[in-house]
Amino acid sequence: MSEEQSDRPVGRLATLRDRVDSGMDRREFVRTLVSGGFAVGMARWLGVDDFLAAEDGEVPIVTALVREDPDDPFSLTERTTHVPADWYAAVEKAFEVNELLARVAFTGYLGSAVVPGDPESGTASVSVGVSSDSNSIPEAIREFADDISIDTESILETDDIEVGPDAIEAEPRIADGIVGPGPLSGFACHTPSSMATLAPALYHPDGERSFFVTASHAFEGDEPNGERLLLPTQRGETVRLGTVDNLYPLEDVATIEPTGEYRPTSWIDAPSPVRVRGQLTKYGLAYLAARGEHLEKVGALTGHTTGRIQGVDAVTCFTEQSCRRGQIRWGGEMDLTDGDSGSVSYYPDPEGEPEDVLVAGFNNARTWWPGQSYVWGISAYRLTETQGYHF
Repeated sequence: MSEEQSDRPVGRLATLRDRVDSGMDRREFVRTLVSGGFAVGMARWLGVDDFLAAEDGEVPIVTALVREDPDDPFSLTERTTHVPADWYAAVEKAFEVNELLARVAFTGYLGSAVVPGDPESGTASVSVGVSSDSNSIPEAIREFADDISIDTESILETDDIEVGPDAIEAEPRIADGIVGPGPLSGFACHTPSSMATLAPALYHPDGERSFFVTASHAFEGDEPNGERLLLPTQRGETVRLGTVDNLYPLEDVATIEPTGEYRPTSWIDAPSPVRVRGQLTKYGLAYLAARGEHLEKVGALTGHTTGRIQGVDAVTCFTEQSCRRGQIRWGGEMDLTDGDSGSVSYYPDPEGEPEDVLVAGFNNARTWWPGQSYVWGISAYRLTETQGYHF
């Protein structure tokens, strides 16, 4: 650790949290704080006081950002739970290894993802995709990984990966009409150049603004800002939702400024309509993955599907010059096709009303090469980190 880093109290205390294991009880934690020059009150300022309330061998994690008031998207509060400390330490180390792999980006590296083990196992691994002409993973990374398993899989020749998936033939889901302040998400929406899926509303704290949302790649051209997003209905009318406010190609998200009479809503047209109550964090996703949980989605072409979480905080470098970080891998390749892009993956809110769900992230692509089968897209937490938006 550099002198500059050691002079940053927040970073030093965060490092202390990262290194917590089942052998560090609360008394030792407090003693380490004091010997390190910290006041115990500083732990509370950083949210570490939750650690002091945990059982021995456990640490707190933030699993979700959830609205206190379902009708107020800016009333977000953190939801926490306690997990085994050795599991937390293993998953945090796997996140660090995954980030190092992405930074080094050795020859043949196509992507990687953290795969948390069962919480009681205290383990985690990193799955790495490489091309058949790759070099081996650098020894320095393996040494840094300590006891974190690194599982490599050769995918195919890099040149062949430019071939995209074949579209699945299906009739798009068209909204019956709009009842209330705005449309439900999960239906087909149209841009000047293609079709995609309308996502639930995104919000930004600056000015407490709300936006319609879909996939960025549904818009083409050099200057798509100001282009319209349209919603066809079964009544034969086409509703103008708004115009492009911002495109984020790396995240593959387009935000649409409402310009008509309708406003974005947080409802998804699932078999029984569901309401977005918040979003999952990185550790919330990791904890779900560790327990073998499934996500759901509603796309304009393939409709409602469910699938197991396969990897979190993933990096994908398959078809772009820039790698995409903070991705989710879940489900299978048949859970997404052209036209489903822009849909969101979500999980039932275990502490909310029966209709409440927590968004995991966007669905923007799927595998089309032999040996792997999953959907990927940016996690909600990553979009919040990079651009400030939340569900």
